[in-house]
Amino acid sequence: MRNFLIKGVATVLGVGYMPVAPGSWATVVGVMIAYFLGNNLPVFSILLVVLLALGIMTSGILEKQMKQKDPGIIVIDEVVGVMIALWGLPLIWSVMICGFFLFRAFDMFKIYPINRLEAQPGGWGIMLDDCMAGVYTNIVLRIALHCAGLF
Repeated sequence: MRNFLIKGVATVLGVGYMPVAPGSWATVVGVMIAYFLGNNLPVFSILLVVLLALGIMTSGILEKQMKQKDPGIIVIDEVVGVMIALWGLPLIWSVMICGFFLFRAFDMFKIYPINRLEAQPGGWGIMLDDCMAGVYTNIVLRIALHCAGLF
């Protein structure tokens, strides 16, 4: 039962097993979670911290079990990362779509210090690079919204 729960969290209820682009599908899940939470920042923030803690724990355990660095089936990091990307922003479709693509770009290209965070051991490395990609995305979106006079 414990292993089932670990895999369920780390793979986001099996999304990590998608045959094509599991990270992108998990990002969609994260965007949907953010959308349904709306601008209820206290609930959003609590869930984000809980998912981050669970992600660090479960992804580290699953990585050890699989004897593989950052296995592709672990996608809880994408959910947490894109939730950070959208945290505190107006959750309108244009922001969520831009957030999705910016986050995926930052996550894939791993500009400094994202590449350094990925090197951290276990679940920390799996989660922290996506968290930083989310922070970068959030900053870029805030600047864009401010320049457009929308935020």
